[in-house]
Amino acid sequence: MSRIFAYVRVSTVGQTTENQLGEIRAAGFQVEPRRIVAETVSGSVAASERPGFAKLVDRLEEGDILVVTKLDRLGRNAMDVRKTVDRLDEGGIKVHCLALGGVDLTSPAGRMTMGVINAVAEFERDLLIERTQAGLIRAKAEGKTLGRPPRLTEVQRQAVIRKLEDGASISRLARDFDVSRLTITRVRDRTKDAPKPDGGAGRGAIDCSGEAPDADPA
Repeated sequence: MSRIFAYVRVSTVGQTTENQLGEIRAAGFQVEPRRIVAETVSGSVAASERPGFAKLVDRLEEGDILVVTKLDRLGRNAMDVRKTVDRLDEGGIKVHCLALGGVDLTSPAGRMTMGVINAVAEFERDLLIERTQAGLIRAKAEGKTLGRPPRLTEVQRQAVIRKLEDGASISRLARDFDVSRLTITRVRDRTKDAPKPDGGAGRGAIDCSGEAPDADPA
């Protein structure tokens, strides 16, 4: 006789699994308390990385039945769910999902349902990528700056350059402008690498130490 297991999951400590257990009983599955595995873990965590689910899989044997209320109990997305179902099917374990009418996901009908779900998920992912790319292209065409705003305004950047030329240290400037040393270093490096109108180093060229070079001897 097949053993019936139930896996119920909530995302936070304040939530309860009682509603899920009630749905499973109402669907006609009589599950012994010792075969109920309840876990509190975020749905963004892959099934294989959930401690409770991993222990459950170790207990399952060929011919057993696993019941869940929704697909997201089995994984973080359609691909993760499919991977989990395939793994259980290889062990001869049936997987019933109440949200899909109680269908066994390892059966031909269940696999067809999973195929449709995966196709829809892939379609939605492609739409999201397409919309994101279209948005980026539109933003660039409108002259919008993409990414995080600069740490320093143009006025502040010019002030940093002048102070570097006057011999101020990177650490001091980082404190004065409330930014990281890396931000000041980047300003210095960009200034150093920028081409000069006369093709030379120009006034106050900055060396790697961040100090202004000595004046040329007369």
